[in-house]
Amino acid sequence: MALWLVRAGKYGEHEARFIEQNVVCLTFSDLVNENLTGIADYEGIKEVVQRLNPNSTIRQVGNSAGQIWAFALAMKVGDWVVLPRKESATIAIGQVTSPYKYRAGEDSLYRHVREITWLATSIPRASFDQDLLYSFGAFLTVCQIQRNDAEVRVRAMQGRGWTSAPPAPVGVVVNAANPESGIDDDVTVDLELLARDAIARLIIQKFQGHGLARLVDAILKSQGLTTHLSPEGPDGGIDILAGGGSFGFQSPRICVQVKSGDSQADRPEFTQLIGAMQNVHADQGLFVSWSGFKQTVMREVPNQFFKVRLWNQNDLIDQILDNYDKLDPDIRAELPLKRIWTIATPDD
Repeated sequence: MALWLVRAGKYGEHEARFIEQNVVCLTFSDLVNENLTGIADYEGIKEVVQRLNPNSTIRQVGNSAGQIWAFALAMKVGDWVVLPRKESATIAIGQVTSPYKYRAGEDSLYRHVREITWLATSIPRASFDQDLLYSFGAFLTVCQIQRNDAEVRVRAMQGRGWTSAPPAPVGVVVNAANPESGIDDDVTVDLELLARDAIARLIIQKFQGHGLARLVDAILKSQGLTTHLSPEGPDGGIDILAGGGSFGFQSPRICVQVKSGDSQADRPEFTQLIGAMQNVHADQGLFVSWSGFKQTVMREVPNQFFKVRLWNQNDLIDQILDNYDKLDPDIRAELPLKRIWTIATPDD
């Protein structure tokens, strides 16, 4: 058995379809009309890539062919798939239940498919050890994850409620893919994503529970709003009230609910916020959920678009980075960050 990383587009644009249809797809646009079913080995895959991309370098051909080979031939029924989810900053894990299939009648980017039984669809990234997150940060669309006995450790997490398992001893296999695939071991990783993982870990360490409401309160203040932060304890769905102007009497008048737990927010909590907004005559509401939102909440977004905004972990970190220089000095002391410059990848 093996553990595979499969991505759902640069911006996570294919995530919903993968999860809802219980599949993962190889979304390479140049493969739309290529049925790979009859190809027996890596060399056959490589010939297809060379035919479709005659001007590509040897390294580019090897990179693409390796990923296609991994998806169509190397992946086996019973293997596990890791799907990093950009929209919610979580990770889905599933088991492969079919051989490679080509679906000619499907939309162009969803023809190359593996059927999946999803074991979990929204595991917080913080549940995984840093070295596993490093492996999950590879820029490749498809690759095998073997570093530091990753497969054994991830499978062990299932029996622990998807919490971190002890790391394996040093000295195990470190390959990112089978050498036959043509993918180098030194696969480029998403350094920005790894940095955000580190920031997320620090936030949840320093701002647990009511502390997360305190952090959101600081962000709203940095945006020029006057706020009232509810004391720790039962709050009736109101963690923060925020208003414009020096006294907070002007628009916008915002009612804020903050959820810092490791479970996704559900519709009853969303409904509680709507009720709280009505009780305090707020113009808008803000629902902050560190672990994201269930589909029962997401389906309400169009109906409440002009009334409510949702922030998940990604959104909150974006707000911190955008307003960091204006945050209270005490908050910045608890959350010390600095900007760095690095070389952009071709996709940035």
